Amino acid sequence: MRPFSYNTAAELFPAAIRKKKRAGFAYRRFGTAAEAVRFAIEELPADSLNGAYLQVEEARFDQSGIRSLYESEAFPLPRRPRPAATDDKADAA
Repeated sequence: MRPFSYNTAAELFPAAIRKKKRAGFAYRRFGTAAEAVRFAIEELPADSLNGAYLQVEEARFDQSGIRSLYESEAFPLPRRPRPAATDDKADAA
């Protein structure tokens, strides 16, 4: 199996939601897989990511695969900072 290339073009396909008639995200093509992965994790609502898949050449990645690519040390783009946990008790003191 070839190593994964974040520089390869990628396609992100939405989940098929038959019962809901709402505006979700539509098919989208990205110049690089890195951009597609970042968009999927940082921009898509969780319900839209669930059931969506990423196509990179002949490989397909589901929600957990996309998340693994995002969390990989090889991910080349800056990640959105995680929100810091707040301690309400410290504020009350």
